[in-house]
Amino acid sequence: MNKSWPNVKLGEVLTAISRPVAVKPDEIYREIGIRSHGKGVFHKEPISGIELGSKKVFWVEPGDFVLNIVFAWEGAVALISEAEAGRIGSHRFPTFRADPARLDLRFLLAYFKTPTGLELLGRVSPGGAGRNRTLSKTSFLRQEIPLPPLAEQRRIVARIEGVAEQIQEARSLRRQSAEETAALERNLARDLFPAPSRGLVSDWIRFQTGYAFKSEWFSETGIRLARNANVGHGTLDWSETALLPESRRVEFPRFELQAGDILITLDRPIISTGVKVARVRKEDLPCLLLQRVARAQFQSDDVSPEYFFRWLRSPHFTSAIDPGRSNGVPHISHKDIEKLPFAVPPLPEQRRIVAELDALQAEVDALKRLQAETAAELDALLPAILDQAFKGKL
Repeated sequence: MNKSWPNVKLGEVLTAISRPVAVKPDEIYREIGIRSHGKGVFHKEPISGIELGSKKVFWVEPGDFVLNIVFAWEGAVALISEAEAGRIGSHRFPTFRADPARLDLRFLLAYFKTPTGLELLGRVSPGGAGRNRTLSKTSFLRQEIPLPPLAEQRRIVARIEGVAEQIQEARSLRRQSAEETAALERNLARDLFPAPSRGLVSDWIRFQTGYAFKSEWFSETGIRLARNANVGHGTLDWSETALLPESRRVEFPRFELQAGDILITLDRPIISTGVKVARVRKEDLPCLLLQRVARAQFQSDDVSPEYFFRWLRSPHFTSAIDPGRSNGVPHISHKDIEKLPFAVPPLPEQRRIVAELDALQAEVDALKRLQAETAAELDALLPAILDQAFKGKL
């Protein structure tokens, strides 16, 4: 912090404000909440006076400084804007007004996004169960902060807001680029695969579903079980693992997976980020197939596994298994997949389609890496600007 700025107790520039609501049973009220990490206010669903019951609630007004006393220690502080006019908060959201001649609340909000400001909030929030650490309002108002003249506060705020606006614009461009790339990938996949005529998936591929291993058989060590939770987008994710004792492996040879196997989850196979279908890798082995996950079993050499794997991840599959919907079907059966129309071009054409999709995927992956690096740089930029601002170097 800039050592030339005088330290001022928060109680000298902030005044606690309480506006109790006389709750009426037949009225509808709109509550607020405060996100952690300085992410601002959110609006809860409307609630009736009857549902509020004896709960103590208070009016908030534009220009209030408000915090969540349970999560203030992790930056759950915010300013009330015109969008919150007429809304209420519970006793967990105390409100304060600033002395307008001495404090710009935007400056205070920025201060609480710095490590020093967060340390202050943590200091007045004694530990409790889990993440719940209740802030002491009395201790909070006794704390001192470095406070420059009002004109300097406003200059710093203007600089921070200008940078924040540029960061937001860059993030919007990044999101737009990601959306356009995803659309390009979907459109190319749609155009590459031929339209089905009379054939069905079952003419070439059948599915085997997993075994209903009992949870009481699970152990801390042993062979992994491929569950719905493990089927990701393209690969298996073992961050959540269920294990069967190695000694029981010989009982289930039919359900032992092999490298290259194609798996699809039968519970919520289509989610917002895509189809949950994966190929088994050598590093995934050994593992066994659990119920509600299905393995593709090819009945003919006329279909390339690589071709079918990419078809399952294409709009042709999603539109066929989930027609006219966008949230994803909650459950499907392996028979549902086998009944889908499916076109099988000659193997050379299948290989050409796979090669084109692989080339596009390589470009998409490179773009995603660049976007991730850009995101990390943007996320680090604002804290760096805040640090410079409160050192008086901005």
